[in-house]
Amino acid sequence: MRVRVCMVVALMLAAVPVAEAAVDRPVEQLVRERCRKCHGLNGLSSEPEFPKLAGQDPDYLTRQMANFKTGVRKSARMKQRVADLSGGEMRALAEYFSEKSLVPERTADPALVEIGRRIYFSGQPTQGVTACTTCHGPAGRGAIYLPRLAGQHAEYLAAQLRAFRSHSRTSPNMVMHTVVENITDPEIEAVAQFLSVME
Repeated sequence: MRVRVCMVVALMLAAVPVAEAAVDRPVEQLVRERCRKCHGLNGLSSEPEFPKLAGQDPDYLTRQMANFKTGVRKSARMKQRVADLSGGEMRALAEYFSEKSLVPERTADPALVEIGRRIYFSGQPTQGVTACTTCHGPAGRGAIYLPRLAGQHAEYLAAQLRAFRSHSRTSPNMVMHTVVENITDPEIEAVAQFLSVME
């Protein structure tokens, strides 16, 4: 009797349709629907308030999308865009943009660029400002979990540096808060200008 009941239950369970696992959407579709308006189809945003994604490290991009999704990094716009993305979709988007060629800015104030170059490579020791090369490298290309800064919009870079300084942008290890704690607005502008034209 017990065997017969077990067989009936097994047959009933077999008849229940199993929900199929969600299939990741094509990356090109996601770029068109989620990313294009702000970041461009090739990750070269035309609006300087939005970062260029082209040429970024894929691990960095994946982590930032996850941070927006979980609220570790705050942005109502980005949280909405990534809310329903799977891990595979985030990784696919990161790899898509990382393979695009970044185009640096073409013009910048030469005097500010020179000041920014000095700060980037040497810091401001008397103010306790560490050289940017310590983490982001001499070419500004970043590394795993560290963004590429070379060629980024100056306006975006300056805004992020000010956000770190004011602690309105948080970082998991808070290193950037310490690095930029004593940097001035003119120095921020200089570093941003230098990096924007860096190849």
